[in-house]
Amino acid sequence: MDLEFSDEQRMVRAAARRFVDREITPVIGEYDRTETFPKGVFVRLGHDGLLGGPIPMEYGGGGLDYVGYALLLEEIGRASSSFRSAVSVQISLVALSIFKWGTAEQKERYLPRLCRGEAIGCFGLTESEAGSDAAGVTTRAAQEGERWFLSGSKTFITNGGVADLALVIAQTDPEMGYKGLAAFLVEREESPFTAMPILGKLGLRASDTAEIIFERTDVPEKNLLGKVGEGFEVAMSALDQGRFSVAAGCVGTLEGCLEASVDYVKRRKQFGRAIGSFQLVQDMLARMKVDADAARFLVYRAALLKNKSIKDTVEVSIAKYFASEAALRAASDAVQLFGASGYLDEASVARYYRDAKAATIYEGTSQIQKLIIGHDLTGFRAFA
Repeated sequence: MDLEFSDEQRMVRAAARRFVDREITPVIGEYDRTETFPKGVFVRLGHDGLLGGPIPMEYGGGGLDYVGYALLLEEIGRASSSFRSAVSVQISLVALSIFKWGTAEQKERYLPRLCRGEAIGCFGLTESEAGSDAAGVTTRAAQEGERWFLSGSKTFITNGGVADLALVIAQTDPEMGYKGLAAFLVEREESPFTAMPILGKLGLRASDTAEIIFERTDVPEKNLLGKVGEGFEVAMSALDQGRFSVAAGCVGTLEGCLEASVDYVKRRKQFGRAIGSFQLVQDMLARMKVDADAARFLVYRAALLKNKSIKDTVEVSIAKYFASEAALRAASDAVQLFGASGYLDEASVARYYRDAKAATIYEGTSQIQKLIIGHDLTGFRAFA
């Protein structure tokens, strides 16, 4: 595995770090406290050309390879998992799904706007009774002539309240099960839907999270993404991309925890010396460092497979499982090292701790990742 970055990858990382240090780090604490999404900052990320990710340049994208994309997400994750979540949904779940499954007209219509930040996307899969069981969605799509009418609701939808475009998975024929699912591109302006904000979250407070409600929402036939019956495949391929982006963002969380902790233990004195000189403190730092490197290498392995268009579902699950659990361990240790100071809202490590838990849940829980890995090892499916 070649671990030497290309000039382009280094440039992407440097540009992302400059943007993060200038636009996100100074303000994210206040947005987190007020549970407000920094929409203006998000739009500026698009203006700076950092919302294009791996989308080809012909559609206004960044044309990045997946290692470069991982570096972008890592830098954003170092500052804020809330903001990284919004970016992941925009690029991994929505734009890349349109690029893979969309018609030429759909790509030309939506991708440039998404890449420039002129439109914000959300991904509508999760429902109150359909989380890990992605095939269990009950949002209904009924066809009448050349129109589809969507009825139902989706919950815990990142960007749902600010989205201009929703990629929605709906059931066209309940008797068909997962084979009846279809994916739709729902433009809010032409096909209005209701969004109800979800507040009071443990973490990801600066991420816009909403329940989105469809009441016979009228969607034209041309906005069907892929074919009827391919909705489950669209959803699974999107989650594959989403899990990769979560894993890459968790590497950033690990680095953020490590940087903050090392800086703090060098300055903080107890018993007449810096606490960084204590053996048990160094033990915690060493585990953070090893976890950060291990998570990074697992993400890069998945990225290199993606670059070669080699199926990497299992490798992505391994990276997502390890990186998210490691980020949660690191954030917990960072709060412990900071002591009472780390228990305050104003501490970056407190935000890392609250946010890190979500990474072990969304885009497939840690338990689902284990079952994917277990199925690959044994050939036995733990669930239908």
